[in-house]
Amino acid sequence: MYARFAGKVILITGATSGMGWATAERVAGEGAKLVLVARGREVGEALVADIRAAGGEAVFVRADVTEEAEVAEAVGLALSRYGRLDGAFNNAGAPTADGPVTEVDSKAWHADLALNLTSVFYALKYEIPALQASGGGAILNNASVCGVAAYPNRASYNAAKHGVIGLTQSAALDAAATGVRVNALITGGVDTPLSRALARGHPGPTPEESWRSAEAMHPLGRMARPDEVAAFAAFLLSDETGFITGAALAIDGGMTARL
Repeated sequence: MYARFAGKVILITGATSGMGWATAERVAGEGAKLVLVARGREVGEALVADIRAAGGEAVFVRADVTEEAEVAEAVGLALSRYGRLDGAFNNAGAPTADGPVTEVDSKAWHADLALNLTSVFYALKYEIPALQASGGGAILNNASVCGVAAYPNRASYNAAKHGVIGLTQSAALDAAATGVRVNALITGGVDTPLSRALARGHPGPTPEESWRSAEAMHPLGRMARPDEVAAFAAFLLSDETGFITGAALAIDGGMTARL
């Protein structure tokens, strides 16, 4: 595979599952040195071992992305260990509060926004200066289809992901003159452990029926594979997309085309 990330350092949050894991393997295979950020140390170290066994270079940072100091430390580690930062995939996030907006308590609301929106703000706050010091680069924020549409009973998650789109656009404009690009990824359903768990809320007498119901929401009739999302994420992080910034780009099996 073409080493389009040779000499580049990429940071990935939410790196230990699904899209984060697949993207880490993809960009490592294309020559990137990785800083992998997540809360699960054991799984994180296993991912590092896999990448190194395949000839790549990576380091794991155990961090809670809802804590500003821990995000700052993760970016700082990239600079202290590798001397630069060239890109980032801010992928961490998940819906944490369910129910109608009238029934979501304020603690659950703030927790959902902290994980899915404020964490991206913290990441951008420290990643952008690091990329600027390295001569520029690309940042990708995972906004999901909930950044442009909405699911019922997920008010705080929908609000957070819509906020990620606005934050992405604002950051892109702020950083454009410095060679830093910032885009958002609009992901539909992806076949990950989290998606399998969330699919249980879809109609169906069995988990398999519920999964098929969730898949049917996509005009292509299936969920994305994590490696498909990883390929698109790697493309957007690469220099090949040097004229794309402030964009919200979909890889959603056609979901948003019919909403």
